[in-house]
Amino acid sequence: EVQLQASGGGEVQVGGSLTLSCALSGFTYEGVSVGWFRQAPGKEREAVACITRGDGTTYYLSSVKGRFSISIDNAKNTVYLQMNKLKTADTAIYYCAVDLNRVYESTWWWRNLYDYWGQGTLVTVSS
Repeated sequence: EVQLQASGGGEVQVGGSLTLSCALSGFTYEGVSVGWFRQAPGKEREAVACITRGDGTTYYLSSVKGRFSISIDNAKNTVYLQMNKLKTADTAIYYCAVDLNRVYESTWWWRNLYDYWGQGTLVTVSS
């Protein structure tokens, strides 16, 4: 059974940092892509970052480039999202998701491509 367990959310002040984790279980296929999405109140879910497990290619939402970093520990089957210089606009529920295929620059942000989703973890950035 494929499972994604997201954790690491919490409350932090503007300018602070958090690291989210997404523990993957139920598959080891090297060709998957793992993404982080977020959904703020009243807004649609948007793609934040993605990493392709095979070659480690990463993609980022323009507003988080230079502040967020996605990485994968294949030995632990865990994907991380390091978030620095957090802003109030980053407040949202963050979800990790898996696409069983490799994503590309033109497709990584399309949430309908992702096959499995974690339960979400809340990040609150206060001023």
